[in-house]
Amino acid sequence: MKLRKVTAASAAALVLALAATACGGDNKNDSGSGSSAGSGGGKIKVGIKFDQPGLGLKKPDGSFAGFDVDVATYIAKQLGYQPNQIEFVETKSADRENALSRGDVKFITATYSINDERKKKVDFAGPYLLAHQDLLIKSNSDISKGTDLNGKKLCSVTGSTSAQNVQKSIAPDAKLKEVSSYSECIAGLQSGAVDAVTTDDSILAGFASQEQYKGKFKLAGLKLSNENYGVGVKKGDTATVDKINKALEQMVSDGSWEKAVKANFGPADYKNEPAPKIGVIVPNAS
Repeated sequence: MKLRKVTAASAAALVLALAATACGGDNKNDSGSGSSAGSGGGKIKVGIKFDQPGLGLKKPDGSFAGFDVDVATYIAKQLGYQPNQIEFVETKSADRENALSRGDVKFITATYSINDERKKKVDFAGPYLLAHQDLLIKSNSDISKGTDLNGKKLCSVTGSTSAQNVQKSIAPDAKLKEVSSYSECIAGLQSGAVDAVTTDDSILAGFASQEQYKGKFKLAGLKLSNENYGVGVKKGDTATVDKINKALEQMVSDGSWEKAVKANFGPADYKNEPAPKIGVIVPNAS
């Protein structure tokens, strides 16, 4: 009888231990909120683009590269996570707000321009990069200003506000070609099917920096708009916004920000703006 009592007690203790372990494991792997400390073996999910060279690109070997990736990795480290504890999640433009509200990711670094409409749905840390709408042209192109696009073939993605901006106020006689991806635009520029590609200069510089395009293209440097890239965070999560802002300030002060810019955009001779001040949004001319 005495032996049976000891065995029952041991079994009860084992059940309690397993239950505690299961609860702890669920908390540590809260992949959306990233609430656990990185040193505890937890994971954090971060939203990026998978198809933008120089910014957010998933490579054939499954690794990730780009300026947004470098920024996200630096932020995550300041939040307590090592690179192997980061799970990058593809967040396409149309789904960024939903990914945050659902808790699919802790934060997003995906060429996410801060504007009043988006601020109604999500909170932003940053900005961490000031980009501009620009043109990518061939290295020997004679296009030097926006009005030079009149009569020329201009490529952008379907529904792009960049293309609409050019046609509305810069070069109304530009011959717009709309395709499903910027990769198609770049291929058209290389073949001569189009004369220029328009979107954010950071995106264009990323494509131009690819090995197969080095020396073939250049940025026109027109600064047709101001795009303040911010880190998207779930609405109301002010604690995370504050932590990310501190991380971004440190990234600039220790030289990591400048190093990441040069590494990802340098081959395209990208004339980047200085690191923006946290909370300072550069408006577009009215």
